[in-house]
Amino acid sequence: MEIFWYIVLMFMLGMYVILDGYDFGAGIIHLFFAKTEEDKAAITRSIGPFWDANEVWLIASGGVLFFAFPTLYASSFSGFYLPLMMILWLLIFRAIGLELRGQVNNAMWHKIWDKAFGIASLLLALFFGLALGNVVRGVNLGIVENGISTQEPLYFFVPLWNPEFSPFSEHLGIIDWFTILLGLVAVVALTIHGANWVIFKTNSTINQKLKGIVFKLNILLCVLIVVSVLVWGMVNENPLKNFIKYPLLFIFPFIGLFGLLNLFRVQKFKKHGAGFLSSSLFLFGAFASTAAALFPVLLPSTNSVNPSLTIFNTAAHAYGLSVGVYWWVIAFILVIVYVIVQYKVFKGKMDNVPYGHH
Repeated sequence: MEIFWYIVLMFMLGMYVILDGYDFGAGIIHLFFAKTEEDKAAITRSIGPFWDANEVWLIASGGVLFFAFPTLYASSFSGFYLPLMMILWLLIFRAIGLELRGQVNNAMWHKIWDKAFGIASLLLALFFGLALGNVVRGVNLGIVENGISTQEPLYFFVPLWNPEFSPFSEHLGIIDWFTILLGLVAVVALTIHGANWVIFKTNSTINQKLKGIVFKLNILLCVLIVVSVLVWGMVNENPLKNFIKYPLLFIFPFIGLFGLLNLFRVQKFKKHGAGFLSSSLFLFGAFASTAAALFPVLLPSTNSVNPSLTIFNTAAHAYGLSVGVYWWVIAFILVIVYVIVQYKVFKGKMDNVPYGHH
């Protein structure tokens, strides 16, 4: 049952990355590349009916984590308390930026909430990349100092950064050069994803410009991915061991690579949705590859005193996991029906669907 719930959790997180990821990317595009009111309106229209529903996947993932792996939930929410509160505030500012922008017909008011929406989207993409970097790198479980555990084995606390700014320090921080690298990967990847969504859902005059931006950013993304994979081998010993042991898992990197390379053809795509499909495949492949590489570890320990948190030593009782399957299936069916209806109602271009504007 632990493996089943691990797959469920990773699937739901992957859905969140793909669906809310284009929201963040659209916000970054809005911040840096939308120069006219028409362009800004087109971007907010493209995500207007979807962004709040997309965030349900994050809430649902948190619920699954709490139910299936309560020990990990308790450990990580205490250890990552500070960045989690920052993410919560960024989600709030991003939401009110979208909702309040059109409440007052004033240029200064619009500018304030445009910046709130764009900056919050950028920082959220960065912080979620930093979060992935912390999970991949691991944390100092038990806060070991000089080979001695000073706290309970499941406890840790991570400040925003450490004086060494290094992933090899005994006292780790949320931000170091390795997690920053993965944060940049997330920002670039989600910017591409958001641009593809805007192209897919609008006929905006900015679309042709966005195709050129996607092509250029994809070159940068390829470089960042190569560097991050090489560096990952320095931070974690033998990160590809699961792929060597189970060669079938290579299907996930191949899916991600196919989507990534296909993005270089974005300027030649005749169907506007092809770019969004390609960036979705890349995000799915990259996220699934990371989950496959870490399995069965959920949160690595950077010391040899306390063991890593895995799906086996953090899972709830087997009876609870079994009973929960029935309730999850019911909830999942309801969510899927809702998503299908929502995307069917708002099928096609969103140019004539006003959102948050006078």
